[in-house]
Amino acid sequence: MAVPSTIAAALLAAAVFLPSGSLDRAQVNEPPRFRGVNLASAEFAPEKLPGVAGKDYIYPNKATAAPFAAMGMTSIRLPILWERIQPKPFASLDEAELARLDASLADLTGFRQVIIGIHNYGRYHGQPLQSADALADLWTRLATRYKDRPQIAFGMMNEPHDIRATRWRTVAEGTLAAIRRTGAKNLVLVPGANWTGGHSWFGGGDGPNSEAMAGLADPANNFAYEIHQYLDDDSSGSKPGCRGKRIGRERLERVTGWLRDRGAHAVLGEFGGDSSPTCLAALDDLLVYLRDNGDVWIGWNYWAAGDWWGDYPLSIQPKDGKERPQATVLRKYL
Repeated sequence: MAVPSTIAAALLAAAVFLPSGSLDRAQVNEPPRFRGVNLASAEFAPEKLPGVAGKDYIYPNKATAAPFAAMGMTSIRLPILWERIQPKPFASLDEAELARLDASLADLTGFRQVIIGIHNYGRYHGQPLQSADALADLWTRLATRYKDRPQIAFGMMNEPHDIRATRWRTVAEGTLAAIRRTGAKNLVLVPGANWTGGHSWFGGGDGPNSEAMAGLADPANNFAYEIHQYLDDDSSGSKPGCRGKRIGRERLERVTGWLRDRGAHAVLGEFGGDSSPTCLAALDDLLVYLRDNGDVWIGWNYWAAGDWWGDYPLSIQPKDGKERPQATVLRKYL
């Protein structure tokens, strides 16, 4: 996460499995299947647990999503907080929070894909995950609830960091296996460690993602790696401006090759830049790159939109009825 602290019903029926390696190079110029935005706000105020819904955090509704449906977006990434949906490890899910989540999902059913994303950075109550047990339990419960809704994808975990990539591989593999034991065949998005950055996929010492996450097997053959990539100087999404007009493709080229060599797919789960001319040009160039490498990049979700972003420089939520400059760029690729 970069920190500030009706599409026709036929699209639903079009949600299909995307087995790794099923596309060939002849399909490169096909655009990614899923193109959309992060509707972020349900994960706000993580320091307030459980927090007060409507005061500390809020789930997006139909009005929030309407501008993006009207643009032609087909995908929504919906970040949520683990501790709110499951306040205690290995316990039942919180019914009040589930009701809020389900109400939001009902308002987003016009989109071809909605990703439920656990926005916890590889942690639970602040503690880095040491094994797959707790996360596998959470996803067993969520997968059991949503496995008959193929338009819902499972975003396993947002931006794990300060955890060895080799350890994260064990957590991810165990969680993926647990999801499949429920009978769920939904698309699962699996991140790497080290903030799952495209620019850092080959770095991070102590077992980089390029080594630790290679050869990940899915019994349902329906997963994609989730990569994040911002356009500012340090790829954090928190600095003003963008490094250059081609910085997005430059930071993704090596991981694109890594994915293609393995017949693997990825979703660019977060990316963005401010409204400066360089950033708008960089955003445009990145979207061209994703379109031209559609054999690898099956989806993207811009960061971010939602009701409470205000003047956040990366926001594309319309303000005073006006479209944000970044949204005008995105519209070209929808």
